Amino acid sequence: MRTLAALARRRPSRPGLVPSLVIAIVVAATVAGLAWWGDHRATQRDRAVRQALATAPAAAKAIFSYDYRTFDDSVANGRTFTTGDFAAEYAQTTGALRQTATKQQAVVLAEVSSTGVVTAAADRVELLVYLNQYRRNVSTAGEKVDQNRVVLVLVPDGGDWKVAGATAI
Repeated sequence: MRTLAALARRRPSRPGLVPSLVIAIVVAATVAGLAWWGDHRATQRDRAVRQALATAPAAAKAIFSYDYRTFDDSVANGRTFTTGDFAAEYAQTTGALRQTATKQQAVVLAEVSSTGVVTAAADRVELLVYLNQYRRNVSTAGEKVDQNRVVLVLVPDGGDWKVAGATAI
């Protein structure tokens, strides 16, 4: 019979193999998890961009258009696309505009000609919106066109994407 000492001498010991395998498995799992998380975030961001781009033309048209004959309805329509502090700012701005629009018999129709993404995250998308405003009033002969660029900040709100900020540039 062989002794235990003789068996131990014959069998080469590999004490570093098991810990090395465990470390390799942990590293591989971490890399796979980070890759999945990055892909998940990119998918969420892409979905946010698609939804914001789909909302922006109607929102911009509603927010930047009005007709003195149906001013309250125009503003109410625009308000449905706003949220947060911007909703209060929009209400204040349109409240101050009402008297002038009625006096001037102003009609402004906004049309989006193009949009582009400035920044995007799953919960906030900034879009550059090229906006033409066709306006007429008692002070102008015919219709005038104002070509504007506006950065709209859109955020999710109650399942919809709404405008949380607008900056003319």
